[in-house]
Amino acid sequence: MIEILTPAELARARKSGQFVARVLTTLQERVGVGTNLLDVNDWAAEMIAGAGATSCYLDYAPSFGRGPFGHVICTSVNDAVLHGLPHDYALRDGDLLTLDFAVSLGGLVADAAVSFIVGTPRGQEDRRLIDTTRAALAAGIAAARPGARVGDISHAVGNVLSSAGYSVNTEFGGHGVGSTMHQDPHIPNNGRPGRGYVLQPGLVLAIEPWIMADTANLIMDPDGWTLRSATGARTAHTEHTVAITENGPEILTSIPD
Repeated sequence: MIEILTPAELARARKSGQFVARVLTTLQERVGVGTNLLDVNDWAAEMIAGAGATSCYLDYAPSFGRGPFGHVICTSVNDAVLHGLPHDYALRDGDLLTLDFAVSLGGLVADAAVSFIVGTPRGQEDRRLIDTTRAALAAGIAAARPGARVGDISHAVGNVLSSAGYSVNTEFGGHGVGSTMHQDPHIPNNGRPGRGYVLQPGLVLAIEPWIMADTANLIMDPDGWTLRSATGARTAHTEHTVAITENGPEILTSIPD
């Protein structure tokens, strides 16, 4: 299903995006060495309840996971890159943490992810991983203009990732959002320009580049959710929800003033 939002619906989606951005900003400021991943989940749950929002993850049970997810945020540490299931783990100095968060507020969904280093950076490679996903996201957003195609976004993202020397996995990528979290069109993190669905005003997309330092292969944790790099290499993941407008792309999950 592909939803095209009306101007009134897009106004509500902006509020969802602003809330997601505030939560991720607050959590990033609050997390430190010694923070337990279960506490991060609880903090996010408190903010969801306070806003009258609904978690997109709590009852999430897709075919690839051992559902329901049962938590309100994905917490992926070091070699974990996607769908990190919160568990009893105290963050250590130098851990690379990704928070992926999606809620429905006013009936419309926003979805975003941020990767950052907890405490003291371990080295330049972690920063390079994070910066590369951010640059790829910026390129993908710039390509998300009315009249362009999904393949143009995928190509822009993949060109940045591969030019930086990283292998690109296309099993999981961006997607449409609207009244539900995961909708068509699927947006692989690599592709051919000029192919796929034509972007039009009112379409809302979650664009999410992610990479692993030395592989494109994933393995599943015994928890049935957490996806890790097959080699144990570090990872990074950055995501924004973006609306296609007549004037170009609008980032709905940018950090509010």
